[in-house]
Amino acid sequence: MNKVFLIGNLTRDPELSTTNSGISVCRISIAVSRRFANADGSRETDFFNVVAWRAIAENCAKYLKKGSKIAVMGSIQNRSYEGTDGTKRYTTDITAEEIEFLSTKGDETTSNDGGMHHEPDTGLQPIDDDDNTLPF
Repeated sequence: MNKVFLIGNLTRDPELSTTNSGISVCRISIAVSRRFANADGSRETDFFNVVAWRAIAENCAKYLKKGSKIAVMGSIQNRSYEGTDGTKRYTTDITAEEIEFLSTKGDETTSNDGGMHHEPDTGLQPIDDDDNTLPF
């Protein structure tokens, strides 16, 4: 079974293109923090190239930007090609089957530390409990 689940932030804006047959393809790169800290106490980050096709590709290009948080479900694919200098090169990509947008354009606010925070609008109003009449 070849299945991968990743949650991370885009490291650059999506790159949308089309194949010769007119199929949309979008290439994105995401940064994923490791779950546990290393010996120094800091958490390392891994970077993954993600390829999305057709409608998913078009939606990624339309709604995502650098810093957007996404969840990717897909498979790992290895491929090789010949570089301009004639050497054989290898690359590993994640081919996306599903991408969920955890934040989109306009949803993020940047904090002083540069992190992205999603602040949903719940529509709830605060309750004034100065008279202590609430039963709990």
